[in-house]
Amino acid sequence: MQVTETLAEGLKHEFKVSVPASDLDAKADAKLVDLKDKVKLNGFRPGKVPVSHLKKVYGRSVMAETIDQTIRDTNTQIFTDRGFRLATEPKITLPTEQKEVEELLAGKSDLTYTVAIEVVPTIQLADFKTFSVEKPVVEVTDAEVDEAIKRIADQNRPYAAKAEGAKAETGDRVTINFKGTIDGTPFDGGTGEGIQVVIGAGQFIPGFEEQLVGVGAGETRTLKVSFPKNYASEKLAGQPAEFETTATLIEAPGETEINDEFAKTLGLESLDKLKEAARERLVAEFAGATRQRVKRALLDRLDDSHKFEAPPSLIEEEFNLMWNSIKAEMESSGKTFADENTTEEAAKEEYRKIADRRVRLGLVLSEIGEKNKITVTDDEVSRAVIERARSMPGREKEVWDYYRNNANALAQLRAPIYEDKVVDFILELANVSEKKVSREDLFKDDEADEKSAA
Repeated sequence: MQVTETLAEGLKHEFKVSVPASDLDAKADAKLVDLKDKVKLNGFRPGKVPVSHLKKVYGRSVMAETIDQTIRDTNTQIFTDRGFRLATEPKITLPTEQKEVEELLAGKSDLTYTVAIEVVPTIQLADFKTFSVEKPVVEVTDAEVDEAIKRIADQNRPYAAKAEGAKAETGDRVTINFKGTIDGTPFDGGTGEGIQVVIGAGQFIPGFEEQLVGVGAGETRTLKVSFPKNYASEKLAGQPAEFETTATLIEAPGETEINDEFAKTLGLESLDKLKEAARERLVAEFAGATRQRVKRALLDRLDDSHKFEAPPSLIEEEFNLMWNSIKAEMESSGKTFADENTTEEAAKEEYRKIADRRVRLGLVLSEIGEKNKITVTDDEVSRAVIERARSMPGREKEVWDYYRNNANALAQLRAPIYEDKVVDFILELANVSEKKVSREDLFKDDEADEKSAA
């Protein structure tokens, strides 16, 4: 076997490989000998089929398997000997001329192919003991607990029927029956009876609720709307539709008295217990936000400490994923780059920088995890699946089956768990100091934070 490196530019390498026909023939013959005791052919006793006859019957297919295995084994040896870690799958170029292919499968010519690869660069990890990370901490106040309970009360406020002849206003609850059509033709899921709509809640297709303002009980209106371009149903996405809608009841919101009785309607013993639950929820909410801010700061520190050339193909792949998502979102919302005070060229340049950062950070986190033997167990992934299933009541089995039968989906669950474990490992070594901040400071979401989060 002969291996010649024909290209070495940065992270890109290319090799020309030649394997003698005699080596391929020997490997193919060995496979045929092994096959001898496994096949059954008419006219031959088990294990007594001559190899020469097997070669006539299975020679081409066995040689094809031999070539495939030889390429995989040879490539592995090339990469291992040179200490390469591949960024992407190798690109293999084989002979395409019919005559060359026939001679190769017949064992009459050498195997000659090229393999092009892009490798992961060597990453020198920083000393994480030198990292200093500030941890913002917010104390939950009684006023914030009271505010949280008021929001709960608003979400559970009672509604009472308005006087006869009263018209619906923003904030009112309207009970409706409707029939939807597209170009005059009904569509699946386009009808409903006894549906309650709170005007202004934003639960329906954009524009639907607003057209109910001023409607009275017993009145029928034709509401004209368009489904969002990113609507879940491809058949309906972006389609204009009309809904013949009849209001059967108009109700105005009332006030909820916050007391022990209200707490009991929520399944709690008393108002004090409700306050305890609200405080615990706020503590968890603030802890989650604190975690994100600390993680964001740590990723910024990792970014600053690890500057290297990332594999271009990985950057391009990451950029394309983001850019396609951005374009789809803009089309759905009807926005333009001018609306964002930028141009398409400037936006592309910015998102390429973000893609480069994401790829480099991903490689750094992977390197840290590998060197420190950080892994994600099957139990941890299973718990993540269970949590995801619990978040979709009534569809638990559907969610469970989806992840059980979809390796890519499982990988998407595993990745953030792995990332969090690596982050925790670094934080154990870093110097973490606490700083008391206000709730507003903790949740501020300026442009710089968004880019860092990316």
